[in-house]
Amino acid sequence: MLSSICYINPNEPKVVTVMKDLIIKSISDSIAATAQLQKACNIEFIENVALKMRDCFQSGRKVIVAGNGGSLCDASHFAEELTGLFRKMRPALPAIALSEPGHITCVANDIGFESVFSRGIEAFGKKGDIFIGLTTSGNSPNIVKAVHKAKEMGLTTVTFLGKSGGKLLGFADFEIVIDGFETSDRIQEAHMVAIHVLIEAVEILLFEKTSEENSCNIAKKDVFAYADSFSVNSKN
Repeated sequence: MLSSICYINPNEPKVVTVMKDLIIKSISDSIAATAQLQKACNIEFIENVALKMRDCFQSGRKVIVAGNGGSLCDASHFAEELTGLFRKMRPALPAIALSEPGHITCVANDIGFESVFSRGIEAFGKKGDIFIGLTTSGNSPNIVKAVHKAKEMGLTTVTFLGKSGGKLLGFADFEIVIDGFETSDRIQEAHMVAIHVLIEAVEILLFEKTSEENSCNIAKKDVFAYADSFSVNSKN
């Protein structure tokens, strides 16, 4: 099956048609997921979280990010864009992805996997920090427990959710929900676009001499430009 996908025989038109249809549908679904970022509530989410992250960093606090599987990879991506850089050479920003193998395997083995992130927050979190949890279902037990721990310790909580929002719907201080998709891949793709736009807005707020209003307008412009580049109807 894999070889037939990788090496399509041009003399097999049915296979070619099926593959083209699959590819086109997958791309269309990805665009539709990302187009949800154009919703007013999601634009507002990016604006508000960007401002909160700016205030966090200006106060000498940090961002802690966590997720499972592909969402953990996205959490690491999120953190490295802050500790490294995104588009501009600027001072490093303090961010931690809870991904250290020794910590995760120790807690999972000795306490339970549902505690791997809440223990990380207990170790590194301080009042005034921000915890960002990524879970495409909204039901991941270790993210749910981590958000509760973060609230208990006085961290600002942010969740990137999908599907119906799950158990975490309405619980965090700020949330975004990419709905209408049963699988995680399309949700994660929209999450990553939101993360990139968010980080760009933070860089502008912290390191460019521009008003907050103009900075947020730039974030809005990037969301619409991304979707418009694929000729997406924002009403879909």
